[in-house]
Amino acid sequence: MSDDPGVTGPVWLPTSPPSLETMLAPTLQPVPVLPALALTLLVLYLAGAVRLWSSGRRWSIGATIWFVLGCVVLAIVTGAGIEGYGLRLFSAFMFQQLTLMMLVPPLLVLGRPGTLLLRATPHHGLGRWILVAARRSLRSPVSRVALHPAVMVPLFLLAFYGLYLGELAVPLLRTWSGHLFLEVGFLVAGLLFTVPVLSADPLPIRQTHPGRLLDLVLEMPLHAFFGVIVMMATVPMVPLFAAPPAMWAIDPLRDQQVAGALAWSYGEAPGLLMLLLIASRWQRSDAARSIARDRQIDRDGGADAELEEYNEYLARLNGSAPPGGLPRVPEA
Repeated sequence: MSDDPGVTGPVWLPTSPPSLETMLAPTLQPVPVLPALALTLLVLYLAGAVRLWSSGRRWSIGATIWFVLGCVVLAIVTGAGIEGYGLRLFSAFMFQQLTLMMLVPPLLVLGRPGTLLLRATPHHGLGRWILVAARRSLRSPVSRVALHPAVMVPLFLLAFYGLYLGELAVPLLRTWSGHLFLEVGFLVAGLLFTVPVLSADPLPIRQTHPGRLLDLVLEMPLHAFFGVIVMMATVPMVPLFAAPPAMWAIDPLRDQQVAGALAWSYGEAPGLLMLLLIASRWQRSDAARSIARDRQIDRDGGADAELEEYNEYLARLNGSAPPGGLPRVPEA
């Protein structure tokens, strides 16, 4: 059987057996779209942060580190040797998919790029038009629909079950443009899921903490169960990955099982960390509200002003309120 997987377009395909060294070696594809995107995002973000720092305004070092890490991971997973191995091995491609969907988006979102854009962009000249466009895009009906929690589940179902069980991956992975389309789609799907759940930037719809936890609880079993399906499959699910180069001595079914194990394990870890982060934010938010309420009670002389106002409202409705008892309800 030929070692040529039949991928058309400007692609680099590895010939050496996979190893950690070859996977991580800088190996740009002839048209490195996503590595170029990662570099562009990194430069723009750092330019905004430096502008704030140089003008004496504060910007979080922690947020900057998160965003830089996200750009670095995006550049590595699409600009190192693993990009080429993702066209030959199911396990490599699954690692790329999970990284683009579950790891890169949270790192970028924790960098709060939207807030940095609003604070660092000049309010005159070209900057004014950028800010106007950003605000209009944020408030548009398209943004409200795209960031709605109901969009998340269909996207994840399509990215895993529809792509592989529905055989949508077969024609796309055989072309450079199709492979790039999938990678961009994974990144966009991950961002559309992560932004409503994790973002502290201005959003058209802001979910409650219980709602965010519910979204994660609904999502986490999706790729875990998919991983079990892949591990239990007895035939290759993607024909492109059914015949690795003979000299690599890789069993395609064994490699497919590794891909399923990654979907089950590696796909769960970022979700669990996000779950813990949301729970921590929820606890801090409740604690802050409790402290603010206690201060308000102390400021009002030790009484709960809201409760007193409510009792007075009931008393006015009933004409009078008997001491020590419930307000009198007028007879019909």
